[in-house]
Amino acid sequence: MADVKCVVDCQNTLGEGPIWSVDEQKLYWVDIEKSEFQRYDPATKDTEVWKTPERVGSFAFREQGGLLVAFESGLDFWDFKSGQTQRIHNFESDLATTRTNDGRCDRQGRFIVGGINEADNGDPISNVYRLDPDLNLHRIISNVNCANSTCFSPDGTIMYFADTPTGQIWAYDYHVDSGEVANRRVFADFSDQPGMPDGSIVDAEGFLWNAQWNGYRVVRYRPDGSVDRIVDMPVMNPTCVAFGGKELDVLYVTTARYLMKPEQIEAEPLSGGLFAVKVDVKGLNEPKFCG
Repeated sequence: MADVKCVVDCQNTLGEGPIWSVDEQKLYWVDIEKSEFQRYDPATKDTEVWKTPERVGSFAFREQGGLLVAFESGLDFWDFKSGQTQRIHNFESDLATTRTNDGRCDRQGRFIVGGINEADNGDPISNVYRLDPDLNLHRIISNVNCANSTCFSPDGTIMYFADTPTGQIWAYDYHVDSGEVANRRVFADFSDQPGMPDGSIVDAEGFLWNAQWNGYRVVRYRPDGSVDRIVDMPVMNPTCVAFGGKELDVLYVTTARYLMKPEQIEAEPLSGGLFAVKVDVKGLNEPKFCG
């Protein structure tokens, strides 16, 4: 495997949620804490940045064009070029300390998004929701502290999810027709690993790639949950992964310098950068939101 390279020294405070645009052949991601969208063109090496009205936890492309954005206070349709937004649902407006976090479309084009409780006590008071194409919102997982690792098996029948402080990635049976989850079980346990589960993606072979927060690595897991390979990272906090490139064989990794001390950033000046590594497997086209 080729070396991991920093392709954009963007110094994100909390880079997250990378998604490859097959239509544009460009990578989109966010810096949550800076309230920014970023876009990288590997053909030209150019990067563009757009300010957002709020922090963004996650997002998805829409079949109709534009983006579905999980802003911290709710779900919106957003045209990043004009800046126009259309609020669809508020997010847990009865909970003062939660905001949206990790999210991704299932294989049918429904959007799954979970929250994070930013209070110091870290109680698991947030939830995970499914936004259907008819724009109805349904809670599918309750009592979450920090939603992460949302992704789906190639056939869509397994949903993977992590509540990061638990130190586990779970697998659920996912009903492709109804979008309901059942039969939670432990997929990967991090008790003997250096980091905590952050964002994940599933490749064309059904293996799960997870960015290990505070772990200096990205790990590829077999469908049975055993470790297949480890990609060592030069920075402490990988946050999420995405496949890109014309052949979907480039693994992009967002990172963060969130909560790092000045001396740690000085020792790891590429923290918060966007990294890429050519791999010998291919990813899958990520579905767009159908609503």
